[in-house]
Amino acid sequence: MDKPVDVVVMAAGKGTRMKSKTPKVLHRLGGRALAGHVIDTAARVCARQVVVITGHGAAEVEAVLASHASAERHFGVRNLADGVTATTPPALRFVRQEPQLGTGHAVQQALPVLADDGITLVLSGDVPLTEAATLQALLNVCAGRHLALLTLTMPDPTGYGRIVRNDDGEVLAIVEHKDATDVQRQITEIYSGIMAVPTALLRGWLGRLDNRNAQAEYYLTDVVKFAVADGCSVRAHRIADAVQVAGVNSPLQLAELERAHQRRLAEQLMTQGVRLADPARFDLRGSLACGTDVDIDINAVFDGTVVLGNGVRIGANCCIANVVIADGAVIHPYTHIDGEKLGVTVGAGALVGPFARLRPGADLGPEVHIGNFVEVKNSTLAAGAKANHLAYLGDATVGERVNYGAGSITANYDGANKHRTVIEADVHVGSNCVLVAPVTIGAGGTVGGGSTITKSTPPGALSVARGKQVSLGGWSRPVKKIK
Repeated sequence: MDKPVDVVVMAAGKGTRMKSKTPKVLHRLGGRALAGHVIDTAARVCARQVVVITGHGAAEVEAVLASHASAERHFGVRNLADGVTATTPPALRFVRQEPQLGTGHAVQQALPVLADDGITLVLSGDVPLTEAATLQALLNVCAGRHLALLTLTMPDPTGYGRIVRNDDGEVLAIVEHKDATDVQRQITEIYSGIMAVPTALLRGWLGRLDNRNAQAEYYLTDVVKFAVADGCSVRAHRIADAVQVAGVNSPLQLAELERAHQRRLAEQLMTQGVRLADPARFDLRGSLACGTDVDIDINAVFDGTVVLGNGVRIGANCCIANVVIADGAVIHPYTHIDGEKLGVTVGAGALVGPFARLRPGADLGPEVHIGNFVEVKNSTLAAGAKANHLAYLGDATVGERVNYGAGSITANYDGANKHRTVIEADVHVGSNCVLVAPVTIGAGGTVGGGSTITKSTPPGALSVARGKQVSLGGWSRPVKKIK
């Protein structure tokens, strides 16, 4: 098959059962919009273009999916389950279906932007987990000249269109559930909503659709009977994996599909050697690359782009996003890391947490210790530096082997502008200190506990800036008056 592939994604429905103001195809699974998954899969079958048919909430759907496509073009499409690291996304176009008069009417709206030299692959924006290999197999069945349907045998096919075959097993028609007879409703092979068809043939069949049915809609599935009437072979590619064709119509279905998706990602990671304490309590909402001997405890959530080096350990209940964590680092429980656009780097052998927070621009060198209730933002800590508890480092450059005391902070904001604090190598900052930026603490210096430092200090000096202690003998506390 050498014909180009144009993917049509049906995303015009309201999704009434979601009971949400958000259009159904924008609800998130694995951290991405449902329709975003579908667009990514289209890229993995090397589609020439993706045409998204919008309707309900069209402006919002188009804005979100255009932004998604732009981000994928910048970073590349990543998908753990398919083993694909990157590909070039196809061109993205939008057409609107207003009003919504059925699936056949929806695809009719896309015809003006579809060229007759290609194959049209019809997908649904609320069916996010179809694998690229499955779609490629369907395209191979189509072979540029047949009508190919993706089908599935279901124990309970209620609500789905049934595949009607003749005695020789040839596909004759798809009958929607509401239009099916009692005998046809006993059929367990269902149409998934996914088809591949030569565009030139599809164009003629769509022109013959009518709405004489129980729902008074124009059914895309009626093209099957037209194909049979015209002598075009209708072929089915039947799969056994229901998750690949599962749609989302309610919050319950979304939650069920989320767990199925996460389980597959967890199994893929474990196949690569990652040790998950409990794959049922694991969430990946972005991309995760792991070295060897990585341990991940329960309820860890990964978002954005995360890279874990060899021997990294992630404690329970951590939220980790947009970070590179080097070999041997340990992230203790309840730590929150999010590099956002600037990213975060954690050096080899570093210890972070528990209850620590690393914000954008945090750059920790080897063997750095960041302890409980310590926040680091836009700061660099050189090898061996330590801030073990109850501290804040913002817009700071911290040298090697610095010890930063409990309760100490960098006062980096003057109400209008941010300023930088430089703490040179081997400095010891006592507890409950305030370093008012811009300021430099000279190498090897010591800042006495409770000091507020507003001027730079020389190397090797002891700097103390606090009121002189006064003790008053014979002093009595006030006594509460009794009325």
